[in-house]
Amino acid sequence: MDLLNMFSLDRIITLAILFLTSMPIHEWAHAWAAYRLGDDTAALRGRLTINPLAHLDPVGTLALLFFGYGWGKPVPVSPYRLRGNRRASWALVSAAGPFSNLVLAMLAAIPFRLGWLNFYASSGSSVSLEGILFQFILINLSLMLFNLIPIPPLDGSRILGWLLPPRWASMLDRIEQYGGMGLMLVLYLLSRFGILSMVITPLLLFMIRALLIY
Repeated sequence: MDLLNMFSLDRIITLAILFLTSMPIHEWAHAWAAYRLGDDTAALRGRLTINPLAHLDPVGTLALLFFGYGWGKPVPVSPYRLRGNRRASWALVSAAGPFSNLVLAMLAAIPFRLGWLNFYASSGSSVSLEGILFQFILINLSLMLFNLIPIPPLDGSRILGWLLPPRWASMLDRIEQYGGMGLMLVLYLLSRFGILSMVITPLLLFMIRALLIY
């Protein structure tokens, strides 16, 4: 992405909307799922809220600005307090965040699907409701797919951990200690060699077509 598009007015407006909606709702969904499954750790730490300030992560915010992919402050989960199979319950808690991004993208697509807005008008150069909504859909779908990548501490690693043998799943847990900075390094390398776009772009285009083109 070039600097002109990165700091275009419609993208800045879209990112502001994302920080007020998608990011806090994504993290709230994790906290709500954990609470429903028996772990109130996030609720006791004030994370069962859609207040953006409760979920802001500086590194994840910068990643969203410069890469188009990012994350909020990780929601604290005590997996041993979750009901049922621990790995399965933790996978459900992790999947709740990306699922919320999908729901938001689907809701934002409704005006296009009903014909209230013209999808093709979103490609214009001027700031428009169509352009802002399209970018909102695009970034939400990108966030969903990005967070499902099975690299700690992304949500996909917990889902993968549920599917892996226990010993391998424990290895993912140990890798998670490197946190956001380790993820930023992996993200940079994957982007630098085009691997990230090679994996995400085809899925993203398929979902855009499914939501908007009829």
